[in-house]
Amino acid sequence: MVPSQEEPAAARGTGEAQPLGPAPMGAAKPPGPGPSDGPEAAAEKVEVELAGPADAELCEPPEPPEGGWGWLVMLVAMWCNGSVFGIQNACGVLFVSMLETFGSKDDDKMVFKTAWVGSLAMGMIFFCCPIVSVFTDIFGCRKTAVVGAAVGFIGLMSSSFVSSIEPLYLTYGIIFACGCSFAYQPSLVILGHYFKKRLGLVNGIVTAGSSVFTILLPLLLKVLIESVGLFYTLRVLCIFMFVLFLAGFTYRPLTSSTKDKESGGSGSSLFSRRKFSPPKKIFNFGIFKVTAYAVWAVGIPLALFGYFVPYVHLMKYVEERFQDEKNKEVVLMCIGVTSGVGRLLFGRIADYVPGVKKVYLQVLSFFFIGLMSMMIPLCSIFGALIAVCLIMGLFDGCFISIMAPIAFELVGAQDVSQAIGFLLGFMSVPMTVGPPIAGLLRDKLGSYDVAFYLAGIPPLIGGAVLCFIPWIHSKKQREISKTTGGEKMEKILENQNSLLSSSSGIFKKESDSII
Repeated sequence: MVPSQEEPAAARGTGEAQPLGPAPMGAAKPPGPGPSDGPEAAAEKVEVELAGPADAELCEPPEPPEGGWGWLVMLVAMWCNGSVFGIQNACGVLFVSMLETFGSKDDDKMVFKTAWVGSLAMGMIFFCCPIVSVFTDIFGCRKTAVVGAAVGFIGLMSSSFVSSIEPLYLTYGIIFACGCSFAYQPSLVILGHYFKKRLGLVNGIVTAGSSVFTILLPLLLKVLIESVGLFYTLRVLCIFMFVLFLAGFTYRPLTSSTKDKESGGSGSSLFSRRKFSPPKKIFNFGIFKVTAYAVWAVGIPLALFGYFVPYVHLMKYVEERFQDEKNKEVVLMCIGVTSGVGRLLFGRIADYVPGVKKVYLQVLSFFFIGLMSMMIPLCSIFGALIAVCLIMGLFDGCFISIMAPIAFELVGAQDVSQAIGFLLGFMSVPMTVGPPIAGLLRDKLGSYDVAFYLAGIPPLIGGAVLCFIPWIHSKKQREISKTTGGEKMEKILENQNSLLSSSSGIFKKESDSII
């Protein structure tokens, strides 16, 4: 079994044995420098290690407690994932209700306009991630999450008082989504503070939270919309954000142990080592010098232009194609169920896939996601559509669960936070524009068939691009090995020459004394 790469290198104690076998790039040295390693990075490390106890909240502890208060933090993070992405994944139910509430027979672009609400919200959540990572570095997980939940609550409550579709772009698509982003990102960061050995399991449980909510929320939303209408439904959803606001206070920053404080030198230096980058280097663009990461950061967004289309338009498509079916929301529930299974299953499988070859799991997931999107219009019976949604959800979970492990493999532990932040920011563009384009095609052509066919093409193209990453990464590793080997040989020769010169000098001095 390959050691999990989700364990930040900085969390290891100095006396702890290092895992055997080849270390991932950027994890050879104890601090785990990534692509930013070099003279400038060395100067930064000296500067960072001088950080005092005042910066404790921004530091990672030497040894995560592996439980205790961390189990409560895990449950809160699970609630956060469920509240944020459960609402987003169930937006197809809200989408249909918005069409009925704000729709007009005279407006032939209503599907296009309404699709912008959900897609803008999802896009903004990812667009804000690079910014949120900086705020988390500076202010800590607790403050960032609490403020984010409060902003999300305000945005969702404001959305329940609008009288047309356009104000929802601001209240729901921007304010609510930005708040969700600021609440979501710290929920992932805080887990690494409390867990190391169990981090893979804990991440699987937390990310499965969105699947549980995706299963339950469509039923809840349908009941609420039919009984109290769209606006009161949005106010009920505000309860989720209020609970998230209170739960954010549980992100208690860990402090160094008494033993570390008393030992001064080694313990204090290790504890301070994980302090985040100084303000002069808030955005570390050096990670794009890692060619494999650059290709990954292009291939993933390229694959996602059609990814969010089923989540937004599937409910409307089912209403048009299968009018006699009563429980239409079951298609979203199926995606949620198998997505949760996929996150746990493929997350565990990824532990047995060595190094960057984990990317092939994402290639596999994009192949099936694209294929299933194309098969949606071909389903003539409702049962076939359910089968397609079950397969799509399974590989959706695969894609999501191995994103963090791949990032660790490509850039190392030191730069993984911003690597994921940049990637999520790039993902915002295709996830924002994809559903509106599908809605525009529906308005122009009168059918969703072409929209779903086209939605399946980007995942296939993006998956093909990702196939090059293991080859690029291994080639770079070979070059580094050759360079390192040459430098070691030069060092050995220098030492030998120095030793010979020294011996020659001593021999000459002794000879002179004898003469």
